Amino acid sequence: MSWIEQFNQAAAPFNNVILAVNDFLWGYVLIAILIPVGIYFTLKLRGVQIRSFKEMIVLLGSGIGKKGEKKDKNSISSFQAFAISTASRVGTGNIVGVTIAIVTGGPGAVFWMWIVALVGAASSFVESTLAQLYKEREPEGGFVGGPAFYMEKGLNKRWMGIAFSILITVCFGFIFNAVQANTITMSMETTFGFNRIMVGIVLAMITGIVIFGGVKRIAHVSEVLVPIMAGAYLLLALYILITNITALPEVFGIIFKNAFGFEQIVGGTFGGVVLLGVKRGLFSNEAGMGSAPNVAATADVSHPVKQGLIQALGVFTDTLLICSATAFMILLPTGGVIDANGMSGISIVNSILTTELGAWAGMFLTVSLTLFALSSVFGNYYYGESNIEFLTSKRRYVHMYRAVVILMVFFGSIAGLDLVWNLADVFMGLMALLNLCAIVLLGKHAFRLLKDYEDQKAAGKDPVFKASSMPDIANITEWQ
Repeated sequence: MSWIEQFNQAAAPFNNVILAVNDFLWGYVLIAILIPVGIYFTLKLRGVQIRSFKEMIVLLGSGIGKKGEKKDKNSISSFQAFAISTASRVGTGNIVGVTIAIVTGGPGAVFWMWIVALVGAASSFVESTLAQLYKEREPEGGFVGGPAFYMEKGLNKRWMGIAFSILITVCFGFIFNAVQANTITMSMETTFGFNRIMVGIVLAMITGIVIFGGVKRIAHVSEVLVPIMAGAYLLLALYILITNITALPEVFGIIFKNAFGFEQIVGGTFGGVVLLGVKRGLFSNEAGMGSAPNVAATADVSHPVKQGLIQALGVFTDTLLICSATAFMILLPTGGVIDANGMSGISIVNSILTTELGAWAGMFLTVSLTLFALSSVFGNYYYGESNIEFLTSKRRYVHMYRAVVILMVFFGSIAGLDLVWNLADVFMGLMALLNLCAIVLLGKHAFRLLKDYEDQKAAGKDPVFKASSMPDIANITEWQ
């Protein structure tokens, strides 16, 4: 028995307690808060995530390449910030998690994922707009910000920011990066027979090269990697859609029937369908959890609302595009009837694609999974870096953090400690609770900023925000 198996066996009783806490936290508490908060913001903002969809596309396009509105050469553009946050959002959960939700809860789970994205985009808009409002300039140029910063500057509660910083650094920077590395090496070993230790060494080296270049290098890698990986995956999904187009009406019918089905209500599984869809949507798009705002704050834009709208689009990209692509790749060839036969989530998708397209599709899936997971490593890393900078201004701690991240990537490549992974979910849940409290209390500022933005647009202007236009809001340092 290996030391990993011995550890998991010894920790089993405590792990069971952690699993019970996770079930309660994610299955009841967070869903009961996240959804109502999203609905509240949707109503207060008059459905900004829907009525401003065209504006989101325009803003995203204006932030690409040389057209970006950067004024500080050391800062990053709105599109680069979008790419980093999308890199973190789009991970293994978009393939494995969606599959598990469908197999366990039925096709109706997909509908509830869509609902979570539509509602959650409003929360994403608020938290990212607030991150922009309270961002700070770094000594070497560029910006830093996020929930910890608006907790301290907006609520005058530094202790809250410290707690959030510790939770997100441990959760995303260390544990979730180890999880992503673990997924990559296991997939590479299964598909290509690669040695996990050697793959782990390569992953650690790539991670080191990227993260020691700072946020600008992460931004440059992400703005290339994200469109390629997402585009290739969506093209495959589109091909499957076209070749199975006659099954599309039937699949939509199955999704809606299962989402509200009489059989599920009578059988007592209706709540499970909703729960799995909502839970998977929240895990995937991270709306309201306080992760994406850390990157949203780094963008160099003329008005906080611009990045708020772009980050809301990130929720749609993650769930309505990538997660839906996985769902239709599974449901269209099978007609909604999936025989898991004891297989794991990735094995189910692999089996369906191989049957539908041939052996090359299974290899493509492994490569896609690797790119999704690797991009998440870079995005997750930055969430920790920005919060290390909140805790201390001494750069040596950032370098120490980078070294530990690289070690965790290698460790995750060769190990699998169930207790550690499950603890990360607890940390993420507590992080989300802190952030939700903060954005509900500070949401009024986001409402005002949106009105200011829309008033300037109505007057034919390119919106520009100045702190002097809202002098009652204290501790705004970068909008003078």
